[in-house]
Amino acid sequence: MYACTSCGHQQSKWFGRCPQCNEWNTAAEETVRPATIRDQAVRSTAARREEPLSLPDIAISDAARYSCGITEVNRVLGGGILPGAAILLGGEPGIGKSTLLLQVADKIAQEYGRVLYLSGEESPAQIKLRAQRLQACSAELFIKPETLVDEMIAWIRSLHPYLAIVDSIQTTVWSELGSAPGSVGQVRDCAALLIRLAKETDTPIILVGHVTKEGNIAGPRILEHLVDVVLYFEGDRHQNYRLLRGAKNRFGSTYEIGIFEMTSAGLQEVPNPAGAFAGAGGRRPAGSVVTVTLEGNRPLLIEVQALVAPFHGYGFPRRTVTGVDGNRLAMILAVLEKRLHLPLGARDIFVNVTGGISIDEPAGDLGIATAILSSFFDIPLPPQYILFGEIGLSGEVRAVRGSEQRLAEARQLGYHHGVIPEGNARELIRQGIPVETIIQARSVEEVKTTLFEP
Repeated sequence: MYACTSCGHQQSKWFGRCPQCNEWNTAAEETVRPATIRDQAVRSTAARREEPLSLPDIAISDAARYSCGITEVNRVLGGGILPGAAILLGGEPGIGKSTLLLQVADKIAQEYGRVLYLSGEESPAQIKLRAQRLQACSAELFIKPETLVDEMIAWIRSLHPYLAIVDSIQTTVWSELGSAPGSVGQVRDCAALLIRLAKETDTPIILVGHVTKEGNIAGPRILEHLVDVVLYFEGDRHQNYRLLRGAKNRFGSTYEIGIFEMTSAGLQEVPNPAGAFAGAGGRRPAGSVVTVTLEGNRPLLIEVQALVAPFHGYGFPRRTVTGVDGNRLAMILAVLEKRLHLPLGARDIFVNVTGGISIDEPAGDLGIATAILSSFFDIPLPPQYILFGEIGLSGEVRAVRGSEQRLAEARQLGYHHGVIPEGNARELIRQGIPVETIIQARSVEEVKTTLFEP
């Protein structure tokens, strides 16, 4: 049987392009276990028979959540870990997934009781060395090196932990399957068995997942559908800051993020995340601006740097970006070249978002465009200036959500001047919020005239 590594589609013949998700070269051969074994596995882990319940008769309680002891993790999870929840945590190698989970495991072990850490990648001695560095020394934290899902299930049933962590799902194998660890069948079936166990025993289980070079969880897409929560741990390994994002959450919002700083003592919560990525205050060089983005419901001041240099040589000018979508940058450059008649097509352009963070929302358009204009004209912006706004194809500066929240956070950090969309300014005036020191922009032409023309 051949299965698609992207979506999990199965068929008996090899295929070049998956007929379900249309991805190329994703067919992987896997061994199909007999129906009798499949039925036996389902029966052995099936939940006890219960009568259907009327929806109003089902009792729930938010107090049943386990607090992780880390405010940023609780924020992303919606208040803590629910009993029986299946959580998938993904991230690049070396980003700090195991460090974060070891800290969470130690906090829960100290607060509630027994926690079981099942590792298929590290020995107990290696985990102990990390725990000593993190000062995670709870006697209720149990470490077990294991890769067989059958043994994992037996240990979870035996110890009845408050939390079980499987690091990682790609190294976990089921003895009934003949395929290699990390294959489509192994990842899918091992995850299904562990998730079924979590629901039966009300034991929350955290699965660690590897990511592909595209940044997605490795394995079949069905893995993300099976779990209750999908978290991504992001950041630049050469920077200190890490972001915990929720891509899926059946028990809370996916608009929250957690911000951490990697230190010698492990991951620490950032006390003032709003200004952590804005760089040093004061006068900035040409090509450097500060924009305000909303990461979930949290405003962040982020420094955007641009360099516009003459193009020398053959071929095409370079377009190098870090922390910004390349297609979004191409659109902004096209608008500036068309509406402002700037010869950007004959320039090398580099755009960088400092701190290892990425700008994913359109509100960062105005900051990116202004950084490019500042570098092109070699004119720095005045100190303590912020910008935010979306740029349309006709060059208009469009209003964005959360203008009051963005402006309030910027003013708390000393940024009292800036450029915002006219639509947002009118809304703030109606609410009685002063905007006398803020420039109201309707188009990129107005931004260029106001900031870069005498």
